[in-house]
Amino acid sequence: MTDSETVQPAADARVTIVDVASRAGVSISTVSRTLRGHRNVSADRRARVLLAASDLAYVPSPAASRLASGRTGAIGVIVQFVARWFFAEVVRGAELELREAGYDLLLYNVGDPASRSHLFQTMPLRRRVDAVLAIATSFSESESAALDRLGVPVVVVGDTVSRGRAGVGIDDQESAAMAVRHLALLGHQHIVMISGCADDPIGRGTTLARQAGFRLGMREAGLPERPDQIVTEPWGVDGGRRAMERLLTRRQLPTAVFAESDEIAYGVLQTLRRVGLDVPGAVSVVGFDDHELAPASDLTTIAQPVHDQGRLAARMVLDLVADPGAADQAVDGRERAHIVLPTRLVVRGTTGPPRKDS
Repeated sequence: MTDSETVQPAADARVTIVDVASRAGVSISTVSRTLRGHRNVSADRRARVLLAASDLAYVPSPAASRLASGRTGAIGVIVQFVARWFFAEVVRGAELELREAGYDLLLYNVGDPASRSHLFQTMPLRRRVDAVLAIATSFSESESAALDRLGVPVVVVGDTVSRGRAGVGIDDQESAAMAVRHLALLGHQHIVMISGCADDPIGRGTTLARQAGFRLGMREAGLPERPDQIVTEPWGVDGGRRAMERLLTRRQLPTAVFAESDEIAYGVLQTLRRVGLDVPGAVSVVGFDDHELAPASDLTTIAQPVHDQGRLAARMVLDLVADPGAADQAVDGRERAHIVLPTRLVVRGTTGPPRKDS
């Protein structure tokens, strides 16, 4: 029987690699090597395989391809709160890159202690992912060791403490200092920072870096450091509201507040407006992030490229999956890749000079 006389599968049957090999008159391994782009296939056989695959409308099975390569075709994404703006925007940026490369995302939400403990104790990612993308979360030594035991690349977004791993982020310390410089140049001397709790696993490294940046900015401006100049509450709008309520009980109200995040700043603004204090007349407010609602709130803030962090981190993941040896380069004394993106001050209506009687 000649190649042209090879029996063609019925129209309703699923075409397999066996059918392609039979039609092309070559071995199954030759079909596999040809379709995977291997060069050690003769031009004649390559042409026959490609013609047969085209004639039969053959589509390789993703599962079979992954099995052959030893890969899962999935990337694990560890995220604190997938519904919150920063995390959702990073995931969106990463997903565009990863989907285009043919990868699926497996989301693991660790926003509460029980979920976090379950993830790191049971490690459901094991043998299910080709790499891990961790968004704005710090790891304890035991958690970091658990990730290392997975034996896959790990890329971190938004935590400047995780310098030992590949990652993408911003200079949180310098960015926070930028916010303080803006307030100091306006003439503010009584500035308070409202921050998340340093022992909160939600971005612990980011919180510490931004607190350090606040202190740096105060020192640069020649302003005295006081033990009560950083007020901490759990991260979020409610935390900002409660922290500002605490400041209202003080004998002297600060003339300016730097909030660690825009969502904290929203809580600050809510409290100030509820009690009838003018912003920025009585108190100026600076946030951090340039949240999608910041323009609507007319909030002065430090803008960071959130979507780009997700996109670039995904590219880093793909590079490390393609070349696993690159993930071990720090062993030779070199730093793992860490991309630092620029931030910028966006001045809107919540900051202005202090009142002369302040």
